Amino acid sequence: MSDFVEHPMIKPGVLQSRLYQQSILGRVIKENLLVVLPTGLGKTPIAIMLAAHMLRTHPGYKIMVLAPTKPLTNQHSASFRRFLNVDPGQFQVVTGEVPPSERQVLYEHKRIIFATPQTIRNDIAKDRLGLGRFSLLVVDEAHHSIGGYAYPFIAKRYREEAEHPRILALTASPGATREKISEICDNLGVKAVDIRTEHDMDVQPYVMHKEIEQVRVSLPPSFVGIRDMINTVYQKKLAHLRKFGFTKPSRLVTKKDLLYLQGDFMGQLKGGKRSAFAAISIITQCIKLEHAIGLLETQGIRPLLEYWDKLKSDKTKASKVISNDKQVVKAIGLTKQLAERGSRHPKISKLCTIVDEEMRRDLDSRIIIFANYRTSVEEIVGAVSNVSGAKPVRFVGQKMGVTQKQQMETVNRFRAGDFNILVATSVGEEGLDIPSANLAIFYEPVPSPLRSIQRRGRVGRASIGRVVLLITEDTRDEGYFWTSHHREKRMKSILKGMKGEGGESRIRKPKTLYDFS
Repeated sequence: MSDFVEHPMIKPGVLQSRLYQQSILGRVIKENLLVVLPTGLGKTPIAIMLAAHMLRTHPGYKIMVLAPTKPLTNQHSASFRRFLNVDPGQFQVVTGEVPPSERQVLYEHKRIIFATPQTIRNDIAKDRLGLGRFSLLVVDEAHHSIGGYAYPFIAKRYREEAEHPRILALTASPGATREKISEICDNLGVKAVDIRTEHDMDVQPYVMHKEIEQVRVSLPPSFVGIRDMINTVYQKKLAHLRKFGFTKPSRLVTKKDLLYLQGDFMGQLKGGKRSAFAAISIITQCIKLEHAIGLLETQGIRPLLEYWDKLKSDKTKASKVISNDKQVVKAIGLTKQLAERGSRHPKISKLCTIVDEEMRRDLDSRIIIFANYRTSVEEIVGAVSNVSGAKPVRFVGQKMGVTQKQQMETVNRFRAGDFNILVATSVGEEGLDIPSANLAIFYEPVPSPLRSIQRRGRVGRASIGRVVLLITEDTRDEGYFWTSHHREKRMKSILKGMKGEGGESRIRKPKTLYDFS
């Protein structure tokens, strides 16, 4: 069998033929399918091969590819253009930047549409777009197909209108519960699931080994002292909640518990129960105190000080009550003292050591550092700048005043070597074509299996990669690490069960794409 896909609608010698992709393709030709593949293992080639098949079997029909962001939409357009043997004039990117009247004309005359879902939803609702002549709908980052997002609306209308409907949904992680996964499938009208992990036999030949290690640090006594002060107030607030029927032991209470409880009392308040207002205020205080402890434990002094300043400027009752508490006032004072002395979280020095070792090992190395908070990103960039050979740059989202054009410029300069360290918030996890790195450092574990999978997917695509998790012992870091670990394990088990293969994917000798025609 050729090393490359052979099909009249695909350019010869450009698209690598992989057994697991062909196997998945065989399923989605026959039925709507949710495909779960880790970042970097080639979800887009499956969509390209399916598009080639549909263009050949339904020559008078169109293809639509949806992605959540404009950069990702452009990225898909470039990939399809590179591999499909189709007149370049038949490809069209459609976003909200294109005037509505022009979009309507483009839908009529172009054959392969790449678009953001919000734009498509608006045009369907305004009768500028009908979906009857589309033989394929590709839904990328399909885990967004919940709540009020545009994907469910579009998928429903597509299934109602399309003469030859076929849906391919793609994601690295649809969720950690059967309910969440089922909701996504139901919203898209997908009845079947196919999953591959790095451990499946038909995937292993294409997976570069990742060395994953945990580096642990201890919280300094000065940090512990501040934490104890905040925690004293936090525990008192939790004790107050017992008056309202909340009996869970305080040592087991999580932020998720508090948010659920807050929602319950909000419902009671809307139902006319005025006594719920006092409970909501106490819960809000608990959430704020819990967040402060988390910042101290996992991020450090600067992020905590910034949060104290934000709290003091907030005029809500909950913020005022906390800011005026004697123990909190004392904690704020100690936080300021440590900030003035330049105290930093022990992760910072450990991170600089890891970067220094990597630079000494290979000056051409590429490193991505993930951090949850903008303040931490700024602190990390400042610290790493002092490491010999390190050229860090911050990579943050549009909420922080950075445009998508500026983001792409940063990515391109990272690819070109102007920078060799990308210090990124969650924007680096999804939606942009960030080059693979030799080393990824998680400044903190994240409880979401999706985010963990996407972070790891930025490493070792073309060569052996390394992932380092910085964990502060006996803090929320440990809890988040194990939460993500167990959720990811549970998610894979659920998906395997939904796939109906009971364990590892069966290996079958694939047909060539031509055989599917």
